[in-house]
This record gives sequence, structure tokens and C-alpha cells, in this order.
Amino acid sequence: QVTLTESGGGLVQPGGSLRLSCAVSGSTFSVYAMGWFRQAPGKERQFVAGISWSSGIIVYSEAVRDRFTISRDKAESTVYLQMNSLKPEDTAVYYCVLDQDNNGDYYVPLEEHEYDYWGQGTQVTVSS
Repeated sequence: QVTLTESGGGLVQPGGSLRLSCAVSGSTFSVYAMGWFRQAPGKERQFVAGISWSSGIIVYSEAVRDRFTISRDKAESTVYLQMNSLKPEDTAVYYCVLDQDNNGDYYVPLEEHEYDYWGQGTQVTVSS
């Protein structure tokens, strides 16, 4: 069993920055990709960013490209999301996700159903 524990959410002013962390515990022997989704009030959950655990291949959504940076620390089994130039439309609950399916070292899943484990979510609010 795998547990994902997120931290780092909070309230920030427009233009500010936050860094989310997601620590993996449990059976970490087969991690092929990790990522972040978000869900704003009244909206569907959407993909934010993903990273292939082995190769480090990264994919971003168009909404966050050039503002957000995903990274991973394999030794610490932790994935990060550095969020800069935050906008009010970035306000959402952010979820850490993990994929244990072997689709190769260069594949980054983009769909919710492709991820096997989800964190509890952390609230990010961008407001003045």
C-alpha cells in the first residue's frame, strides 16, 4: 500500500509563490510516474503537471507552463510543485498522484484513471 502526504498549500497574493510537497510512503518499489492535479470549486479536476520517475520526463498543462515547475527527489521519495506568478484562477485543491503501471520510462500519464494513488489534497488560495 502506498500513502501520499501533501503539504505546502495556503493563502498567497496574486503574483506570489508557493511550493507543494508530496512524500511517498509504503510500497515504493514500483513508481513509474508522479504528478499533480487540481480541482477548483464547481469545476472538473484537471491535470497540472507530471514527471516520469526514472527518466525525469516532464509534462505541463498549458495553463501552468512557464510558471510552475515539477521536480522529484528519488532518494527522499518526494515530488514537488514550485508555483510562481500565481493567479486567482490557480485557486484549487491540489492533489498529488502516483502511477505504478509499467508503461516505460518515458511515459507521463495525463488522465485521472491512469494514476493508482491519490493524496488527500491541499488547498491553494490566490487572493488579495
